[in-house]
Amino acid sequence: RTQFLPFAFLCALSIAFWLHPLVGTFRLALANDAYTHILLILPLSAALIHLDAKALRIDSQPSPRMGAALLALALLTGGYSRWGMAAAPDDVRLSLGMLALVIWWIASVLLCFGTRTFSSFLFPLCFLFLMVPIPEFALSGIVRFLQYQSAFAARIMFRVVGVPVTQDGIMLSIPNLDIEVARECSSIRSSLMLVVTTLVLARLFLRSWWRKILLVAAAIPLSVAKNGLRIFTIVELGTRVDPGFLNGKLHHHGGIVFFGVSVVAVSALLWVLHRTEFPALPARCVQAAPKD
Repeated sequence: RTQFLPFAFLCALSIAFWLHPLVGTFRLALANDAYTHILLILPLSAALIHLDAKALRIDSQPSPRMGAALLALALLTGGYSRWGMAAAPDDVRLSLGMLALVIWWIASVLLCFGTRTFSSFLFPLCFLFLMVPIPEFALSGIVRFLQYQSAFAARIMFRVVGVPVTQDGIMLSIPNLDIEVARECSSIRSSLMLVVTTLVLARLFLRSWWRKILLVAAAIPLSVAKNGLRIFTIVELGTRVDPGFLNGKLHHHGGIVFFGVSVVAVSALLWVLHRTEFPALPARCVQAAPKD
């Protein structure tokens, strides 16, 4: 507890210095669907730290050298993003500023509580890096990837049910209808939410590294398949049931339904991985305790 006071001071100092990028990041998360997941990172990280702290007894030994080095790195990075990148785009400066802030927080843990505490809370502390907004040039590449792969997934589904379909980039053509997988239809928000969800589930319920990596990696193809299913379902309903489905509520507000489908798929995979990690004890191995 004697180490908590300087830690709280360092955190308060960081908020004062990085207030502008911090407020800008939360405004961006509230205004842009691609950054909505940022609103979850800080409370989730705090909750994970609280859970780990209840289960561990940590012998804190401050690491002044490593902590001071990272504090200096955070100051240099933050100062460069504020005063040394006047010609850079605002989104790049914002990302670099938030990166410096997260480094400062991690450095504060090392400086006040040491490497043992940092190792114990490695995942929730590194989880904070998801608060760094993805720069627009990188986000555009991710969105283009999701657009093309979602169109590809939908094309496969149309072919499976026997609907003639051709694909040209992000354009799909079926009889009497051309479909464009626009930027707004890339489902970037639900895809990033799914990545965050799988990260937390892997941390809570799996132990081996390769199972955790497998679960998180599955979020990418599941996001593509989920979006392809959304396109396929809306088009099939619009062409076979009612044309209103092509521009109705399911089109504009039905993302939560298909996100739920992907969460169910992740949960099923998690169950399989958990069962293989902790197999049930065979009945023949269970023996009665010896009597006195």
